[in-house]
Amino acid sequence: MDAHEHDFELDGWARMDMPSEDYYDTMQFMEEYTGYDGADVWKFIHNRICFQEINEDDEDWKADFNKAVSGLHSMISAQIIKGIEEKIENNDLGEDDQWTDPIVEYERRLSPDGENKHAMDNMYFGYMLLLSAVSKARTRLLQDCDSGKIDMNAANKLRPVLEFPLLDDPNIGIAYIKLHDHAVQDQDSMAALWEARMRTRELMRIMNCVQCNKCRFHGKISVLGLSTALLILLGSSGEGGDATRIHRVELAALMTTLSKFSSAIRYCTKLSTEIS
Repeated sequence: MDAHEHDFELDGWARMDMPSEDYYDTMQFMEEYTGYDGADVWKFIHNRICFQEINEDDEDWKADFNKAVSGLHSMISAQIIKGIEEKIENNDLGEDDQWTDPIVEYERRLSPDGENKHAMDNMYFGYMLLLSAVSKARTRLLQDCDSGKIDMNAANKLRPVLEFPLLDDPNIGIAYIKLHDHAVQDQDSMAALWEARMRTRELMRIMNCVQCNKCRFHGKISVLGLSTALLILLGSSGEGGDATRIHRVELAALMTTLSKFSSAIRYCTKLSTEIS
């Protein structure tokens, strides 16, 4: 955020960094394989920030929250694997790189026989949540394009995405409908949603423990994008948030994270086809 912006919600779904005049271009600092091992951070996320004693098949919004976080993990894993392959193609792998085979890493991280047999399913779950959130925020985004709040170059690239037929496909709403129904199934569920907001804020906070600057940068963008999706889909009561009041930084993170999920799924589809 710019240094003069202080209008974010303290009890919202995201914990933003303090406003500043520092800007970073995601095209200049692109996501790639850096060799950083974030296993300890992810272990903390799954064991401390995610809800415990919850099974993924439970009909509960806490299980949906865990699946969304797991989907985020899967997306980042896919980006790492893609980065390994790109480094191999560019003959740029170093002697100290601990992961050197994209197929081995795909099978370990994302395949049904790997560390999490639901890894790909959860990535698709998170992707559908993001698509649903973008669909609900589409009117606001198009208004910003037309009003000049989004510069012309970015608006011209954004409009085709917002007009893509997939956003109107009822199938993408399945994950959102499930999340919504679980969140409002009773008064206890609705009253406890503050726990999810607290945990998404802590998810952003734990990204400060990532020791690789580039990984931290992209991790924060992805967490903010997921948090924004949950804000739009659930709000404070489970019935959804007001997309007209979403901060521009949150909307930018939402669209960037949607792109990350899309490219990750496209890459995994390609790799799984090559393996089979």
